[in-house]
Amino acid sequence: MSKRITIIGAGPGGYTAAFEAAQKGATVTLIEAKHLGGTCLNCGCIPTKTLKSSAEAFETIHQAKEYGLNFEGTATVDMEAVVARKERVSSVLRGGLEKTAANLKVNVIFGTAKVISANLVEVTKADGSIEKVEGDDLIIATGSSPLNLPSLPVDHKYILSSDDALVLNYVPKSIIIVGGGVIGSELAMIFQTFGSKVTIVEGLDRVLPVPSLDEEMSKILLREMKKAGIKAELGRIVESCEIVDGKVKAKVVDSPFLQHAKPGEPVTLEADVLISAVGRSANSKGLGLEELGMELNRGYIVANEYLETSIPHIYAIGDILGPAKIMLAHMAAAEGLTVVNNILGDKKVAQDYSIVPSAVFVTPEVGSVGLSEKQCKDKGLDYKVEIFQFRELGKAQAMGQLPGAFKLIVDKNTNKVLGAHLAGAHSSDIIAEITMAMKMGATVADIAHTIHSHPTLAEGVFEAAHRMA
Repeated sequence: MSKRITIIGAGPGGYTAAFEAAQKGATVTLIEAKHLGGTCLNCGCIPTKTLKSSAEAFETIHQAKEYGLNFEGTATVDMEAVVARKERVSSVLRGGLEKTAANLKVNVIFGTAKVISANLVEVTKADGSIEKVEGDDLIIATGSSPLNLPSLPVDHKYILSSDDALVLNYVPKSIIIVGGGVIGSELAMIFQTFGSKVTIVEGLDRVLPVPSLDEEMSKILLREMKKAGIKAELGRIVESCEIVDGKVKAKVVDSPFLQHAKPGEPVTLEADVLISAVGRSANSKGLGLEELGMELNRGYIVANEYLETSIPHIYAIGDILGPAKIMLAHMAAAEGLTVVNNILGDKKVAQDYSIVPSAVFVTPEVGSVGLSEKQCKDKGLDYKVEIFQFRELGKAQAMGQLPGAFKLIVDKNTNKVLGAHLAGAHSSDIIAEITMAMKMGATVADIAHTIHSHPTLAEGVFEAAHRMA
């Protein structure tokens, strides 16, 4: 009899695990509360990148004269059409997942799951009926949702979640975005391109305040944001907000997360809408995990290096593991493969988090992998750094994409790459080369001795490496 695996959550982690397990001969049941694809496909990675593609096309039209092209008339944004295109893209991809599930004979059940034990899950369907699903092993992949703060009471009209921002059928004249992380920065640049006046409020001292992302990239992004007309209130938070005469008024004060040499005066910002992009919270409520006695941390599931929870035969992957791991779609997919191996394979393997690339789809794009320079300093590592500017590349000049830089951080003793941080056009793609090099244990000389085609943007990796080899 084949192994029976139950999976709750059909995001990148859940569906990857389901398809892998089915291909390996397991009997798989995949439970999903809303849509196949989870946050990434329906209100995260894919929708934001689809909107950004529309924004880039709009920007290119306005830059046409720089490329020797002339257009009559004025380009405008049809936001309803933009959102409709986004929905079509997600729909096509959801359809692909549905076909794959059917071909692999994965049993998909839509409804709300409650874990009774490692071997039993109850699913409440839309019609109120309950289906009991029995299995040998359980994988929880329920993900996360936008975090709600008392100071930012989301009403879905004036005070929006990041999910709400993706379905706006108009371009607000002015927007306050609270949170200058990945989500906030991406939305800021999209709506600024569409014509909104955007102000970012960030509690830390830089945009993209991710420890693993080098501060040099944050400086480049902030510079480009300012050039585009985006205002940034760094080291500040929104203490309270209210709706007055159809406008959002937000009281902004110094952030308690930083020490301020000179206290700043409170200011009141006004905008048509405010978008809250302050982080994520665990989708664990209602699963029955507390009743089971599962170890949790602020709602997130605690798992060991094999992704096993505190209850035997129950595993967890993806965002439900929280910031203790890495909350990225491709990380969830990798964790899904690891768990399936640990359930069906002959030997358990620990999940490796040492070399995980990330990409931020701002303008210019940002890609990174490995350690930041600050992390290297904090670890006391003996390292060296090289930075090569995007504008020095012939391809960048030809494309008219000049902002950005390639930064390599290399161990002085072994000459192996400790980290790489890119800002510039197509950095999300180029970072894959360095990720592979790090995974293979390549030295900076190995990269420098690899012939790169010309003219390409990837030559920036070669140029930075060549200077260090």
